[in-house]
This record gives sequence, C-alpha cells and structure tokens, in this order.
Amino acid sequence: MEMVLLTALGVGGATLIGAVTGFAFKKISHKFSDIVLSFAAGVMLAAAVLGLIIPSLDYGGKYGIIITVAGIFAGAVCLNLIDKLVPHLHRLAGTEDEEHSGNEKLNKVLLFVAAIAIHNLPEGIAAGVGFGSGNTSEALLIAGGIALQNIPEGMVIIGPMLAAGISPKKTFIYAAATGLIEVLGTLLGYLAVSVASAILPFALAFAGGTMLYVISDEMIPETHAHGAQRGATYALLVGFCVMLVSDVLLG
Repeated sequence: MEMVLLTALGVGGATLIGAVTGFAFKKISHKFSDIVLSFAAGVMLAAAVLGLIIPSLDYGGKYGIIITVAGIFAGAVCLNLIDKLVPHLHRLAGTEDEEHSGNEKLNKVLLFVAAIAIHNLPEGIAAGVGFGSGNTSEALLIAGGIALQNIPEGMVIIGPMLAAGISPKKTFIYAAATGLIEVLGTLLGYLAVSVASAILPFALAFAGGTMLYVISDEMIPETHAHGAQRGATYALLVGFCVMLVSDVLLG
C-alpha cells in the first residue's frame, strides 16, 4: 500500500512539476508542447497495451477475450459520456487567444481547469488498477506514462489562468487540485480491485480503454493541430519504443 500511495503522489505531483514549469516559461511554443505531449502519448499507448490490456487477457481465463473487449469499450464509452458533459480540452486550450469580457473569459478558463480535473480521475484509476494486478513493474510503467502526460498538461493550464486575471497563488492552488484528483483516482482504482479481485480482468481492460480514448480523442488531435505533426508522430513512436524496451528489460 505504501508503494501505491507514493506512486499516487508522484502521478499527481507531475501536474505540479508541469505547473511550476508553466510559471517559469509562460509562453511555451506549440511545437515544444506538442513534441512532449506526443512522447507522453506513445508512453501511454504502450502502457495501455502492455500493462493493462494484455494482462487483462491473461487474467480473464476462458472468456478473457470477451471480458477484455467489453472492458475496453466500456472504458471508452465512459469517457465519451464525460466528454458530452465536459468540453474537449483541445477546444478550450486556446482561451488566451480569444477576446471575451472579463467574467466570460474567466468562466471559460475555470471550465478548462475543471475539464482537466475530471479527465484526470479515470487516468488515476488506471494507475491504481495497474497495482491491483500485483505486477509492480508493470504498474510503475503505467503510472510513469500517466505522470509524463501530466507534466505538459500542468504546463498549459498556467498561462490561461494568469491571462484571465487569476492571482499566481490561486492559479497554483487550482493546478494542485487537478493533480489531487489523480491521487484520489489512483487510490480508488487500487482499492476497487483489491476488494473485489474478480473484477480485475474487466477493470484492467476498462482502464486500458480509457487511456486509448484519451490518446486518440485528446492527445493526438492536440499534437497535430499546430503544424508539428511530423515531429509529433516520431515523438509518439519514440515514447512507445522507450516503454517497450523498459518492459522487456524490467519484465
């Protein structure tokens, strides 16, 4: 449990690292942000397949393929429903470039932060479910992939909040809150599969489905929207291969 708690704090803390970086470099180029985010997408893709979906098949037994496919689609549909309630992050990321009245601009920035916080919950659950499988090395790889994605995410929320007139202190608190959601999600995912181990195969696939959805629906469109798609594609491949090599060496 101590390892899970430390990892949860690390996953959530990655958002704070990104936030601090965002304070230091308020105007980070789209190209740099896209490359970093694409690398994180590659890491998450490998983590979803190697650390969640394949173990789901292994633990599922005779009906493993049915359980795994059902879990993947359940995870994707769950995030799809969330997206119907919360606007896509890449639609809100350009807040600072739009002309709005003070209150309207502030409301949109806070909606942007709320969207990140809500999307962080299933990511945290994915990290926690990984530990529920009992394979610590795989779980750490999954958590590492999610943490990498949280760094650029933490970076991009600072600029819009400061531009909307939110004080640096409150901006940092809001950024920390989005990371705290991920800590709670990690603990929730771990406790769920620990209490009911029978749901482990489905939970692993569900977590994998949520990660695949985030990669395809949020991360890839965002990294291909600013003219750096070639570099973003190679960064994704590098991230995937780094995780692949790590999995082989640590497996």
